[in-house]
Amino acid sequence: MKTNLYVDGFNLYYRALKATPFRWLDLRKLGKILFPQDEIHRVCYFTARLDARPSNPNQPRRQDHQTRKLVILTTS
Repeated sequence: MKTNLYVDGFNLYYRALKATPFRWLDLRKLGKILFPQDEIHRVCYFTARLDARPSNPNQPRRQDHQTRKLVILTTS
């Protein structure tokens, strides 16, 4: 069965990745692990954009970097 994977990137990061040393996650591979009997047809990644704050002015730039890396990992 063809399966589309929809990922809430904001919650994925803050609930599963932030407190770990792991930052790069192959979302297509994760889909294959979670649904081994299915064909992962499409991965759709959604997230909330972060604003720069005085206490963390580089946060939007780091988010952009992480999002670009996830796209590369997922499409390769």
